[in-house]
Parts: sequence; structure tokens; C-alpha cells
Amino acid sequence: IASDGQVVVRFGHILAKQCLDQRCSTELLRASEHTHTLSSQLSIVARVKAVTGDSKASSELLLSNAQNLVQAVRHLLRAAEAASVRGLGQSSPDPEAEEVAAFCLQWKKNLLWHRAKEALNSNRDELGLRKTREAKAEPTLMALGQEPPPQSRNIPKHPSPRKGHTAMDRHL
Repeated sequence: IASDGQVVVRFGHILAKQCLDQRCSTELLRASEHTHTLSSQLSIVARVKAVTGDSKASSELLLSNAQNLVQAVRHLLRAAEAASVRGLGQSSPDPEAEEVAAFCLQWKKNLLWHRAKEALNSNRDELGLRKTREAKAEPTLMALGQEPPPQSRNIPKHPSPRKGHTAMDRHL
């Protein structure tokens, strides 16, 4: 979990560099640093627990740190969504940055498609309020990261292996 947190941190840093809105970029960097801190803390607690053995207190501390990391990752992904909606600049020639930009662009397309579909198929009551039972939730970056990647003939199924993790290899 801690190493996955570091992957999300790298994702946040790359996206912050590409973000056109200064406030969103600052928030992404802040969320990335907070996630980095919690990820490092979880890693340390896990190593200490492995050496000291099993105790209820150390298990509770480990669980608490893992839950805090999950909350930080969610916050970072919400900041990434805001940055994606605000707009991203040209990506660098770095393949990892291109991958992050493509991922966010795909999410933004899904979001815009969802909103357009909702506008056309509006299920509203007599007061003009959206009916909640039939409304589908808007797509999120987290949900997109959990979907299997789309197959395309121009994109290889498995990217060439590189040492270490890339920002998107775990699909968040």
C-alpha cells in the first residue's frame, strides 16, 4: 500500500507540472506531499511492526496509517480531477507525463460525455430537480483507474518494462 501511495504521489507531481491553473497546481502539490508523508510513515510503521512482532497497538497504528493514506489518495485524486477540468498544458516529451496526460484526458472525455448524455436524457421532476433514483454518478478518476484499459491497435498491450513503477502502471 505504501509503495502504491508513492506511485500516486508521482502522478500528482507530474499532473501539477502540466496544470494551467496555479491554484489547482498548488493544491495538487500540497496533496502529493501529504500523501508522500503518509506513505513514508506507513512504510516505517510496517517495517517496525515486522521487527517487533504482533501487538494490538501496532496493528491498530498500522491500520490507522493505512486509512489515512487512503484518504490522502482520495483527496489527491479529487485535486487531479479539478486540474484536469481546468486544463492541462502541453505534455513534456517524457513518456510518463504523456501517459498521465492521456489518462486525465480520457477521464475528462468520459465526464463531458456523461454530462452531455445527462443533459439530453434529463429526468427531472415537475420542479426541474433531477430525479435521484435514475441518475448515474459522474465518472471519477478513481473509477477510470479501476477499469481495464481500452484495447487499441496502436497501443501495445503491455508497455516495455522499466525499472521501478510508472505513475500509471497500477491504474491507481
